[in-house]
Amino acid sequence: MAAAFRSVGIDAAPAPDSDSETLELGGLHSSGEECLPHKITLGDFLKICRAPGADPKKLAFFMPRAPGPCRFGQYAPYLQQVLVGQGFGDALVVSPNSADAYAGLGEHAAELMRTAWFGVVLGDLATRFLLKTRPYETHAGDTDAAFEQTIAEFCAGLAERGLSSNERIARLTRRVVEARDRFRAIPAQYVKGRPLIGVVGEIYCRLNTFSNEDAVRRVERLGGECWLSDISEWVWYTHWSRQYDWARDHGRLNTGFLKLKIKSHVQHQYEQTLLAPVAEDFVGYEEPHDITEVLKGSEPYLPATGALGEMTLSVGKAVYLYHKGADGIIDISPFTCMNGIASEAVYPAVSTDHDGLPIRSLYFDKVGGHIDRDLEIFLDLARAYQRRKRRPRVYPGYFT
Repeated sequence: MAAAFRSVGIDAAPAPDSDSETLELGGLHSSGEECLPHKITLGDFLKICRAPGADPKKLAFFMPRAPGPCRFGQYAPYLQQVLVGQGFGDALVVSPNSADAYAGLGEHAAELMRTAWFGVVLGDLATRFLLKTRPYETHAGDTDAAFEQTIAEFCAGLAERGLSSNERIARLTRRVVEARDRFRAIPAQYVKGRPLIGVVGEIYCRLNTFSNEDAVRRVERLGGECWLSDISEWVWYTHWSRQYDWARDHGRLNTGFLKLKIKSHVQHQYEQTLLAPVAEDFVGYEEPHDITEVLKGSEPYLPATGALGEMTLSVGKAVYLYHKGADGIIDISPFTCMNGIASEAVYPAVSTDHDGLPIRSLYFDKVGGHIDRDLEIFLDLARAYQRRKRRPRVYPGYFT
């Protein structure tokens, strides 16, 4: 996302990695009742403001919003309130909304969002390469190094200025081929049999390794492999939600609905172009062709027309991963998260309906816990399920 901003002439960088100062500042300026992602993002931004030489007049913080009952909708206004109270009120809070698929970004919005979409697809792709390669590498650290290099080169391509859409996607596709060859060259022993664990849950906590105590790497150390729900899933869900709301309120036979369909079609074409060079690398790891595949899975438990947000995606993706041969599902959420609690309430039914698939909800608050013990027990359950499951996993041809 930072590289996409740079592509339209805006100086941008990701927030520095979270650390103990992050938690201290976030905890100091919140009540303790907010969810963990709020504490961490607040602490990260305050840390930037307090850094030597920081000038609030030259700072802007990117904090998207979403409507509905989730506390995420309050992150941006609360951040602004704290910034003012701490003397950093000149810093801007840039806060596009998922209700309009983040279209309200002002000047350069169309170009910026197009490039940002390329960034989402490429970031997800790099993570998929990381997670399918690292458990099998023969030299520890090779895959992490390839991942960091891939991210740096993807960002360099995204940040180039003055390119047409066709020029940019052509150059980025060449970088995808280079990344593919880089990961293929990593010495690895692709041996069948590792338990495949699907990771779903609240989007920030499941993707932010600081928040979740690097849970994915811990699963790998215990002998598993993870399939992590990505960011693209959320983007496709917001598109579906926008189309559903529009059709409900205005019908389908109008230019407004047609524009939404065309936008989704174009984004899908961009995605397919970028991912075409790696199709054979991800045989057996195919993401849903359409978000409705995920929503169909959640329909009997948390239907998307009534249960909004990550809860319906988490349950639906768990069902999808069952059909892909997963050996267990971990739901990662912040402590007290509404989405996590609602999902956990229906997981027993999901498990019963899908051959007893092990499903474990993990909540994080950065105040301690027994994650290694919990994961070790869960991996034992996954291995037991693996021996009796009825949905076989499909492996790429390079597995033995």
